Amino acid sequence: MDNKKLNKNNFNKWLVFMGIPFQMGIVIFAFTYFGMWLDEKYSDESSSLYTIILSLLSVFIALYNVIRQVKNINKNNE
Repeated sequence: MDNKKLNKNNFNKWLVFMGIPFQMGIVIFAFTYFGMWLDEKYSDESSSLYTIILSLLSVFIALYNVIRQVKNINKNNE
């Protein structure tokens, strides 16, 4: 019975790890798209300041989310 529970926990961990790239991609895409929209609406044509700022912010948010998830997995493993 313990072996079955261990295998299920390992499978759940792999599912979480497989979902992380999709979560990162969605966050980065959404923030970058919003930045492009803001640049289109509120900036002159040569400026892409909102896109740059929001895309960098999205990378930091995505990395923070990954670190938080990995810490939670390790904490639950102990």
